[in-house]
Amino acid sequence: MKIAITGAHRVGKTTLVEILQETLAGYEFRMEPYYELEEAGYEFAESPNVDDYLEQLEYSAKQISSSDDNVIFDRCPVDLLAYIQAIDETINIRTLYNKVERFISKIDLLVFIPIEEPDLIICQDFDLPELRNRVNEILKESVWTFGIETIEVNGSLLNRRDQVISRITS
Repeated sequence: MKIAITGAHRVGKTTLVEILQETLAGYEFRMEPYYELEEAGYEFAESPNVDDYLEQLEYSAKQISSSDDNVIFDRCPVDLLAYIQAIDETINIRTLYNKVERFISKIDLLVFIPIEEPDLIICQDFDLPELRNRVNEILKESVWTFGIETIEVNGSLLNRRDQVISRITS
């Protein structure tokens, strides 16, 4: 099963992926595109920009295409599309959406982690809280539109893990 964890930054995606990896023996873990690109030598701008998110989107699509079953992705094209839309509302999102739709159709389960009320994670000014909130709002509207099985998880880390495991085993 290919599982993608999606959400804005600082919502606990990586932490959920790590605990799922401990629970789901035999699953491969794919770091978010930012870190894999950085390890490969890609130099990101100091401030988030559309070009960097487009590069990550392309890389994420390659991650999905080149992976076998039983993989967990920390981020996927869905969140990267939301970041692009949040940063530049003039960009032609429809064209990018169609591209994302082709790759995301290869995902068996999309797990959305929204910002909770009250927020479980403190977001400092250097964490770009306005961008985080905007991406969260875009994702709340868009994660359900890709025609793949999608769940929204919330609560403690263990509750989130159990929600994912329950969906996988049902």
